Amino acid sequence: MVVIPAIDLKGGKCVRLTQGQKDAETVFSEDPVDVAKSWEDQGADYLHIVDLDGAFEGVPKNLTIVEQIIKQIKVPIEFGGGLRTTQSIKTMLNLGADRVIVGTKAIDSPSWVDELCKTFPGRIAVGIDAKNGKVAVKGWTSLCEWTSVDFAREIEKASPCALIFTDISKDGMLQGPNISSLKELLLAVKTPVIASGGISSLKDIEALSRLPIAGMIIGKALYTGHIKLSEAKRLCDSLRFGHR
Repeated sequence: MVVIPAIDLKGGKCVRLTQGQKDAETVFSEDPVDVAKSWEDQGADYLHIVDLDGAFEGVPKNLTIVEQIIKQIKVPIEFGGGLRTTQSIKTMLNLGADRVIVGTKAIDSPSWVDELCKTFPGRIAVGIDAKNGKVAVKGWTSLCEWTSVDFAREIEKASPCALIFTDISKDGMLQGPNISSLKELLLAVKTPVIASGGISSLKDIEALSRLPIAGMIIGKALYTGHIKLSEAKRLCDSLRFGHR
């Protein structure tokens, strides 16, 4: 169980959106590189970095910052946001990302994901962002016909290294994760699942730790101080080793 701090990039800054809405933005830092260093100093084992501008516009826009982060920290990162061509994925992996996350293009072309997973084994994760059970794409601005469970079953055939599940209605709300949707997804697939969205307390972490997930991404709660990274890691470790 890995606790993964999130760094969302927009306009060169570290921000958090509420339910993925462009106009519901809170800036937490003008220096995302410094934020990444801070999470590393606090014991992060992995970082989740999303280029929100890239997600909205269809092509990564904050690569210079991501490259600086990769160069200045030792913690591996996963990166998503606007990766809709094979070349953009090659670019990110060559920059030093441990793995990349594809979403919108995965919906349009599962065969492309299959090709990616064969070309870059173990380095392609698929983001499943759900709203009312349907998968959202293009920076969460539109819904498609796939349900999250049906899409997960379909894309699992490509053998991605992980599925990153986010309930949009919970994201940035500090109201707890969607446990029931996670359980449904976990029953449907064998691919490792990473949970994201709404994690706001140690109680939430304890509830998620009872599920067979590979990790959890925490954003707003870490930035507001609702959760301390060290406490989250300690709790996960204690539950993992069977003592409190």
